[in-house]
Amino acid sequence: MKYISVLVCMLLILSCNNSSKSEVNFTTRFEKSAGTETPEYEAIISYYKQLSNEYSEISMFSFGQTDSGKPLHLVVYNREGIYNVEEITNSTKNRILINNGIHPGESDGIDASMMLLRDLVQNDSLKEKYKNSLIAVIPVYNVGGALNRNSHTRANQNGPVSYGFRGNARNYDLNRDFIKQDTKNAAAFAAIFHTVNPDIFIDNHVSNGADYQYAITHLFTQHNKLGGRLGNFLETEMRPQIEASLQKKNIIITPYVNVWGNTPEAGFSQFFDAPRYSTGYTTLFHTLGLMIETHMLKPYKTRVAQTYELLFSAFDFGEENSKKIKELRAKAVEEVLNKKTYPIHYKVDRENPTILQFQGYEAEIINSKVTNGKRLFYDSKKPFTKETKYYNNFLPEKEITIPKAYVLQQGWHEIVDRLENNHIEFTQFKKDSTMTAEVHHIADYKTRTAAYEGHYLHYNTQISKTTKKITFKAGDLYIPTNQNGVRYLLETLEAEATDSFFNWNFFDTILQQKEGYSSYVFEDVAEQILAENPAIKKAFDDKIKEDDAFAKNPRMQLDFVYKKSPHYEPAHLRLPIFKVF
Repeated sequence: MKYISVLVCMLLILSCNNSSKSEVNFTTRFEKSAGTETPEYEAIISYYKQLSNEYSEISMFSFGQTDSGKPLHLVVYNREGIYNVEEITNSTKNRILINNGIHPGESDGIDASMMLLRDLVQNDSLKEKYKNSLIAVIPVYNVGGALNRNSHTRANQNGPVSYGFRGNARNYDLNRDFIKQDTKNAAAFAAIFHTVNPDIFIDNHVSNGADYQYAITHLFTQHNKLGGRLGNFLETEMRPQIEASLQKKNIIITPYVNVWGNTPEAGFSQFFDAPRYSTGYTTLFHTLGLMIETHMLKPYKTRVAQTYELLFSAFDFGEENSKKIKELRAKAVEEVLNKKTYPIHYKVDRENPTILQFQGYEAEIINSKVTNGKRLFYDSKKPFTKETKYYNNFLPEKEITIPKAYVLQQGWHEIVDRLENNHIEFTQFKKDSTMTAEVHHIADYKTRTAAYEGHYLHYNTQISKTTKKITFKAGDLYIPTNQNGVRYLLETLEAEATDSFFNWNFFDTILQQKEGYSSYVFEDVAEQILAENPAIKKAFDDKIKEDDAFAKNPRMQLDFVYKKSPHYEPAHLRLPIFKVF
């Protein structure tokens, strides 16, 4: 009897273990709270760990570290399972990367993704439907912000009850950090992004701004900026097909309402996602980028539900168009290089808007009950549908010539780190080498007077160019442009580009002159220089005639001669980046 009892106990234990999947409750906090709450960070990670333990189709990995001291996690769905990161990189499937919690107060995507992956593994028809998809999810990107939980900082937002904070552990807005990579979060994201190499990237957000009928809007990367056949495909096939898919689900959607200071029906332009933003960064590597922007004033339950549905619509599009997307991405580098030039600045095309049937609310200016001024009021009891101009076409405003290669002088370690983080291929000169190169000097620039994401950002940068024979030293970097990261190179190494490394202050030491002169000593030297150099003397005299301010300023005149002399240091205002054609 004793042995029988032991056997019975063992059978009971085995029976419990075999039925564990059916007994584990994966109902989320969002669902348990009837759509009013979102889980805390540790609960989110615990949920995914348990999901990966229970279902072989789910795998969980950690990458690097964030500024909070905790790693960045990646959860991967694949019908056949994934056991190491190399399998992600080598997969030939349709690959989608979803980013959540970049602003943890905007938690809609966090909850939608938890339910989405659970539903995938618990539904055989969904597993069959997405058998050719590898779906990777960053549960919470801004870990530090998620840990800084409160119920008040999203003053304009209708739920959830409590949530994280926009700034990360070092108070950076991570959706301004993708190019400059000041944070450990951004470096870890780059590792994930290049591991997954997604065909489609989706970043989940909640919008501020005007009020209107839509609970959800989309912000596709700007199609002219993406350019070529890939940009055309995004604008003419991806966007309209996803919109149509949602319409079949009785979900109305419109482009992100980029309105500040007026009302939407007056017309608005598409948001231009420069490389500092997530979709601006990911499309540098020929990924189709999309931000989901739900509307802050709509109920949290509605926002999460519609995010969930849009994600599935994006999955459907990816499954149906996987072959075509991969073909377009494979040819993107060749397309960029064949054009010989590359636009680094755009302007809105005001002549060719798209006409939206925009569903908004009547607005009026009324007396404020708080201040002694006026306020804007949207009347949700007065909905309308009006033709509205949407300026979603942009024209190149400034272009640069694409070189065969860039040369970066050694010593700029922060730049090298970022090149390596982004899988940029380069070699180093093994010996001193002389070649003809284009040299760039900073001719003019403006600088923000207030701090912006840890920097005093430069803008309106202009360069002067000369072509010279330059002797590069052993150890300097030779960076060919014929590689997958060509657009990353053009956007960061061209000083005049909006989000160039120069504009983000990485080269500010070249702006300061390190050597100088005493005027009373240099007077005699300057006199000799003018006497012995007719060309300098003529330029000096012409400038006195043509420039009144210069003619009245003896110090400017002496400095002019100094900067034309051999005594002036070559490194002042000269970028340590050279172009080879």
